[in-house]
Amino acid sequence: MTVKAVRPVFAGRVIAVNVETVTLPNDVTVDLEIIRHPGGAAVAAINSHHEICLLHQYRHAIGRWLWELPAGKLDGGEDALVCARRELEEETGLVAAQWRPMGGVVSSPGVFTEIVHLYLATGLEQRRPQPEAGEVFKIAWMPLEQAARRAVAGEIDDGKTIAGIWRAQALLAAY
Repeated sequence: MTVKAVRPVFAGRVIAVNVETVTLPNDVTVDLEIIRHPGGAAVAAINSHHEICLLHQYRHAIGRWLWELPAGKLDGGEDALVCARRELEEETGLVAAQWRPMGGVVSSPGVFTEIVHLYLATGLEQRRPQPEAGEVFKIAWMPLEQAARRAVAGEIDDGKTIAGIWRAQALLAAY
C-alpha cells in the first residue's frame, strides 16, 4: 500500500482523523477516512480463587454500562506493559507479580489504527485504587468460567474483554 496524500480533518487529545489517499495492494487508489489512535493495553487480572477482575463501567459513547477489563490508552509512545501495569494499579489498586503477554486485539481495522495489547496478570496484591475523575465504574470479581459463559451469551460484549477472558482461560488451562 502506498500513501499518496493525507488531509487532516481533526486532531484531539486522544484521536486524529485524516482522509488518506492510498493505493491498495490491488493498485486501486481510494480515499479512506482513518482514525489514528495510539493504542492501549488491557489486563486480565486473575486472583488465587480463579476469579477475574472486571470493571462495570459506564460508556457514554454507547449510552450504557459495559463489563470491561481494566485498560487504558498508551501515553506518549509508552511501552504496552508499562501502560498495563499503570492502568491496573490506577483503576483497581492491584499490583501483579507475574505478567504474561496475550497478543493484541484490533478493534475496527476498517477505520481505526488502534491495537489493544492484552496481558494476563497473576500473583495479585491489593493497594489503593486511584481512578481518574472522568471514570465511572465499579470493580467486580467474577469466576473466570462464569465470565467466559457470559461472553458466549453476549452479556459481556466489549471486544477486548471477550478476547482477554478467552485467551486468559486458554492460557491458564495450558498450565
